[in-house]
Amino acid sequence: MPVVLHGPSYSTYARTARLALEEKGVGYDLNEVDVLSGKGQAPEHLARQPWGKVPAFEHDGFSLFETFAIARYVDEAFPGPALQPADVRARARMTQICGIVDSYAYGAIVHKVFWQEVIVPMQGGTPDAAIAAEGLKVTRQVLDVLEGLAAGDLLCGGTVSLADLHLLPVVEYLRMTKEGGAAFAAKPKLSAWWEKMNARPAVVKTRPKLG
Repeated sequence: MPVVLHGPSYSTYARTARLALEEKGVGYDLNEVDVLSGKGQAPEHLARQPWGKVPAFEHDGFSLFETFAIARYVDEAFPGPALQPADVRARARMTQICGIVDSYAYGAIVHKVFWQEVIVPMQGGTPDAAIAAEGLKVTRQVLDVLEGLAAGDLLCGGTVSLADLHLLPVVEYLRMTKEGGAAFAAKPKLSAWWEKMNARPAVVKTRPKLG
């Protein structure tokens, strides 16, 4: 049975799962569940993900949701380069960075800064400067913390880990915003990390197309 990932290509979390699949060299089918148009609430998707979120995942009769769980499964179930460090401390750091993205970065960057500066104007609306400013304040703190945690050109050492794949889609959207992009560019370690990651074939192949 083929691997199936349910989620739209514009979703940062669906992209993280896709990046894991691409880095491992796993073939998969992408079922574009457009949550912005309400498709996440369709009965068939709620059967996969009770809250109507994305992504959801299927492999050989096994169903899974929650991005970190999916990415770990992909790493451990399929051959290919390891996406989790063998060293216990580096692996803990990887999990910590993924948690920072989930708990602090995603909401501030995607739901506030990116949404107000990019999506609202794209839809013909007027951005709410207060919401964007609130998001940018948290974003700056997130960038400060990640800059301090980054272990080098890659977040957890010399090879790509799930931390890199978790953060990259969010940073891609942050860099599309004026102030957020400037705040990111001011971080030398994160900027070097972006340059290294941005050229990877998996990143190029999964890059979202907006508009």
